[in-house]
Amino acid sequence: QAQVVESGGGLVRPGGSLRLSCVGSGFTFGIYNMKWFRQAPGKERELVAGSTRDGVTNYADSVKGRFTILRDNAKNTVHLHMNSLKPEDTAVYYCNVHSLSAWGQGTQVTVSS
Repeated sequence: QAQVVESGGGLVRPGGSLRLSCVGSGFTFGIYNMKWFRQAPGKERELVAGSTRDGVTNYADSVKGRFTILRDNAKNTVHLHMNSLKPEDTAVYYCNVHSLSAWGQGTQVTVSS
């Protein structure tokens, strides 16, 4: 069964950086579009970044220029590099294999002094 596991979250100060990782298993990683979502308390889950199988990327306006999605198909992994973090980036971040409706358990990112 297709599944993904997120890691790399934690507590970081405003302006800091984190790298999230998502490792997939049970499917051919390189042929699927991968996405990162996040959900803050009391808010709906939102798309943060996506990467197609062809390497075309897209980002939410709120993270453009600060976040970068990168995939390493050989390692069945997609990363989300987050720079210049802001308190409003605080959320649980989820990896998603869109076509398979596969979600991980999420990893908590907290941006606070």
